[in-house]
Amino acid sequence: MSQLILTTDHGAVRVLTINRPDKLNALNRATLEALHAAFDAAAADEAVRALVLTGSGGKAFVAGADIAEMSGLSAVQARDFSLVGQRLMRRMERMPKPVVAMINGFALGGGLELAMCCHLRIAADTAKLGLPEVTLGLLPGFGGSQRLLRLVGRAFALELTLTGAPVDAARALELGLVNRVVPADGLDAETMALATKLAANAPLAMRGILDAIHVGGECAIDDGLEYESAQFGLAFSTADAREGMTAFLERRKPAFDNR
Repeated sequence: MSQLILTTDHGAVRVLTINRPDKLNALNRATLEALHAAFDAAAADEAVRALVLTGSGGKAFVAGADIAEMSGLSAVQARDFSLVGQRLMRRMERMPKPVVAMINGFALGGGLELAMCCHLRIAADTAKLGLPEVTLGLLPGFGGSQRLLRLVGRAFALELTLTGAPVDAARALELGLVNRVVPADGLDAETMALATKLAANAPLAMRGILDAIHVGGECAIDDGLEYESAQFGLAFSTADAREGMTAFLERRKPAFDNR
């Protein structure tokens, strides 16, 4: 059987490619578990400072969950499948390193849920994004209803989930569902340029930022402000902060080494 997740490193950037092109990279249980293992490995590897997630085959980022596998599940098995997906999504959004979704085609259902867990999203101008579960008599099961609400607001979250209709990349950008839209033939270069820029930043500072924004999105503002101050103070204990400020004063480029 072919590898479900292809891993390639470009300097400090690790690219994870979901590799089920014959199934439009649909997410079955084995793929969810392989992704979880891949993110665990990337988190533990100090040489990796940023990640890119994409799909193979050119047609799809991920076209959804694997309906062929799902159709035979009992109610209890379906709940367990949902929990496997939700654990992966939670793992991804709590990654201590920035993750960029390179949306190279369809990102539907579980595929959009996967993209929404990435910290940044860049879409090809040919991409289509949506949560069509309602058209199957279902609803999102990997956290889509909750993350879509937080990304685009109540009105558009309801529109997208209740109609099940996908949107094109331009509309996704208007809604705030993606950060950038680029021509399809420039998607790889644009995404790698962004990921390389992220990888050059201070890793511990990026971790603090990711934590602060994640925590702030789930708590009252006073609690978020207190958490930010704590992270700000903690940054001053790092060698990278001393290097960054010294380099600024000396008018040179900093050399961060994750300490």
